[in-house]
Parts: sequence; structure tokens; C-alpha cells
Amino acid sequence: MRLSSVRIITAISCLLFGAAAWRLGPHSTSDFAAQAQTAETKTAETKTAETKTAETTPVQTAAVAQVPQLQPVSETTAKPVIPESKPAPGATEIYSAKRGETIPSIARRYLGRTGYLTTSELSDAIRAANHKSDASNVLKANEQLIIPGIIPALITEKTIAVPRDFEVRAIYLTGIMAGSDHGLRIIRHWREVGGNSVVFDIKDSDGSVTIPFEHPLLGKHNVYIHDVPKFVHFLHQQNMHAIARIAMFRDERLVVDHPELAVQSRKNKTAWRENGKLVWTDPSNPKVQDYDIALAKYVSTLGVDEIQFDYVRFPAEGDQKDAQFVYQGQQPDPAPEESCSDGRLARPATAKPGGTAQKPTPESGTARKSSESTPKQSACRVPQRTDVITAFLKKAYAELHPTGVLLSLDVFGVMAWQRPVDLAHTGQDIVGMAHYCDVLSPMIYPSHFFGMDNIPHPGDEPAHFIGESMARFEKITHPDGNLSTGVVIRPWLQAFHWRTKTYSPEYIKIQVETAREKGGIGFLFWNAANDYSKPYEAMPEMKAEDAKESKSGAKPRYLRGDELPGVTTQAALTPTK
Repeated sequence: MRLSSVRIITAISCLLFGAAAWRLGPHSTSDFAAQAQTAETKTAETKTAETKTAETTPVQTAAVAQVPQLQPVSETTAKPVIPESKPAPGATEIYSAKRGETIPSIARRYLGRTGYLTTSELSDAIRAANHKSDASNVLKANEQLIIPGIIPALITEKTIAVPRDFEVRAIYLTGIMAGSDHGLRIIRHWREVGGNSVVFDIKDSDGSVTIPFEHPLLGKHNVYIHDVPKFVHFLHQQNMHAIARIAMFRDERLVVDHPELAVQSRKNKTAWRENGKLVWTDPSNPKVQDYDIALAKYVSTLGVDEIQFDYVRFPAEGDQKDAQFVYQGQQPDPAPEESCSDGRLARPATAKPGGTAQKPTPESGTARKSSESTPKQSACRVPQRTDVITAFLKKAYAELHPTGVLLSLDVFGVMAWQRPVDLAHTGQDIVGMAHYCDVLSPMIYPSHFFGMDNIPHPGDEPAHFIGESMARFEKITHPDGNLSTGVVIRPWLQAFHWRTKTYSPEYIKIQVETAREKGGIGFLFWNAANDYSKPYEAMPEMKAEDAKESKSGAKPRYLRGDELPGVTTQAALTPTK
């Protein structure tokens, strides 16, 4: 054979070998582009989730989006565009299985490097890519597997800013559920029936933090939502508003690990217990406040659109006289009967009735002065629980507002009645709080108003209690019929059958209609077990009835129909380290 022929054959062989090697190896990072489309658009806990130890990830800072204009809302509610939420193709990688490994175990190892949200999703994709049956799990030693959906970098998602009066139509998910395959199915179904938002736990009322987060007071913890930006990216793909819920001062985990941060007992000089339970941190302890704000501020960098504070209050039950708080020093709270002349307790100096802010004067002290001061009213000048909560919110809002996220607050529904005893215990002065948030979300579940208004079965009177609560909240935050505080009232509604015999899709519709009629903008459905079968039925019915109303020239009774701004953004990528 001639030398020239040998050279030609050798060159062709090298080319063929190089092509085969490229097909088997991981592809270039340029093969993947992560895109997020943001177009139009509490007592059982779920226990079926995989428990894992927290794996901390670097802070992924998201740029703050500018507030876009909402699309005009027509009288007829158009069917929203719901894009598919399959991960981007990504690259593939070849993995050689070790003895005893299974497809799920390999999926767990690779999950963070792929565009998939759950181990189950990635396992199914691995089976499909390798032409294996759905029941296939066991692998042979050294068996070559194609791993699909490899992404070259961590996804960093951007907040989609919306006005505070955006009509949120939301359901609540526990952190365990949000990080599961079933949770993803719930989200998709909610979107299909007309929902546009999801509230998911970042920290629940037992203090469990569901995401990777490093803090000296926290330590190792179980993580259920392993990649918040990726999860929010999925919500944005569904054209859904992402609301991160953080339970603030009721935190069993924190006080068990750090009893010095708990409310203290005057009698025992130990951590105070509410009806025998050690669950409350001291809301006036600066270390507690800084911990909660640090968590909220971190979450605000992960692409969420709204931070929601729950349990932003003092303990309302238990032996209140035995409870000692940092802000008191050695002085107890004044008794409810020693309240200010208007029946309220120590409204902050920067607020006055009607919600109009005013600058504090040197003689104003820590509370609004009465024009007819008497010795009995001197209690108004002593720092009280309402002052602590309002001052905390002022601090938190100053930290969070510049990030572009909305701040919403969950408050007791009974606070609309403004009873001195409720104010003295919870510290939730609605007028003061309204200045330092975008949205107030009163928990006005009809079944929870037992003993109110001489109604023996309040759970079966949704129209009365939703209507009365909303009217009162509107009156104290917008007394002149305008946006005196600018705050939006967006209620939590009952999506569970506790203490009612009439729970049904119709029950859901009555709540939504009444809340809207009384000035509410949007709504949040609560079910601790995340069972939304009744709202699933009610939503299409409400949309259909609204469409009929529109044809006759009337305004929709239930839904305004807001959707996220019709823009498409691309998720930013940061190089993996």
C-alpha cells in the first residue's frame, strides 16, 4: 500500500473516532440556554416527602425588575396562555454506574446539575433517554447511562414586579408539598382552572426552614425546596406570581435550640410556655428580629415576587402575666383597661387615626398624645406590644422594599374589631402595620369566628363573617373611602371543611364574591393538607358566570382576571464553581 493511501485512511479514522467521542461526552455549555417565560398570566401536614440534609448553595442575586404596566382587563375573562413547563433540552452526560447504584440514586446525585425539579422527574427522563421501562431501577456495574438535561450553570431567576393591587388568586403549599411531584401537579392544575399565584413555605410555624440557608442560629436542617430559583423559574413558566411565606415569631425550632431567645417566665426564670408548649420566640429580641429579616432578605434575592410574613405578632394565649419580654425590662404590660382614650393601645408616633403619617414631635414620646390627657392615660406613653410590632415592620420594610418584592402580612381576622384585649395580646395594630407593607391579608375563615356576633355556627355563615370582616378592615385602613394608607386588603379564605356542614364549591364562591364586593383585591385559599378539590370546581364556574355577566354589560362578580405582564425574560446564569 502506498504511503499516501495510508495517510488518507489514518486521517479518516481519526475523524470518525473524534466524532464518536464527542457524541458520548458531555456537550458544550453553549448547547443550553435557560429561558423563563412570563407571559399573560393552615390542620394536617403532608408527610410524604424525602428528608434530606441541607446543602447550602451560594447566594444568587437577582436584579430588581422595573414595575411594568398590567395588561388591560376586559370584561370577558380570556383563557390564559399556559406554556409547557418541560425543562429545556440541555446537554447530556455519560455516567458509568457503580455496583449497587440505581436510577433514583443517580438522579439524586445529578438533580442540582439539571433543569429538572424533582428526583422523580429526572429518573423518568433518564429511563426515557436510555430506552428503559418505567419500572426499571437496578443497574449493572459499569453500565453506561445517558444523563439528560444537564445545565452549564445555576439558574438565577428575576423578580417579576407587579403593582400592589395586582389581583392574586392563590393557593397555599407546605414546603414539603411544594418540593414534590404531587405539588407540581397541584400547581399545574391550579393554573389550568384560573389561578395565577402560589404561596409556599420558606419557614413554617414550627420554625422549620425548607430551603438551603446558612445562619449561626439555624444550623443543619431538612431541606425540601433544594433550589428556590429553579422552583420560582417553574412558577414563572406557568405565568404564576411566586409568594414566599415566612412564619416569624412562632418558632419552636429556634427556642428549643436557643432558649435564651424565647419569651421568658417571670416565675420560673426559664423559657415561657404557651399552654405548655415551648414555641414562641420573643418578638422584641433584636437577635430574633435580625434572624427573621436575614432570612427574608436572602429569599428576596432568589427571584420570588412577594414575601409574606405570618405570625408577625406576640403570643395571644397562655399566662400572659407570666410572660416577660426584652422590651419591658422589668415592667409588665399595662392592663387592657389602661388603654388609650380611644380604646386602642399605643399607636406608633408616626401614625394617627385614618392612617395619615405625621412626623413625630419631641413631646410625642412613643405614642400618640390625647388632647385631654389624664393620669390614667399615662399608660399610653409606655412602650407596648403594638409599638414593637410596628417598629419591627418599619425596619423589615426598609430592608425588603428596595429589592422589588412586595411585602404582605397575615393578620388575625378578629383584629378588624379592634378590641383592646386583642391589641394588648397580639400587638397587631392594623393602622400602624398598614404603613409598612403593601398588602394586608386577614385570615377571615368563617369557622374561626366562634363566639362572635351571637351566631352559634359561624362556619355556616360565610357571607356574614367575610362581609363584616372586610368592611371593618376597609374602614380602618381606608376611612375616607380612598387609599389613605395605600395598603391592599387581600384576604385568606377558607378552603377546608372544619366546623362547617356547608363546605362546597358554592361556599368558595360566596367567600370570593363577598370579599370582592367589600373591597378586597384578590384572595388566598388555605388548606393545611393542600386539598383544593372544592376551589378546583369553583374557579371554572366563577369564570363562566363572569363571562355571562359581561355579555349583559354587568361587571364580573368574582374575578377581575389579572395576569402577569406579557413579557418574556431570560433567566440569568451564573457559572458553577
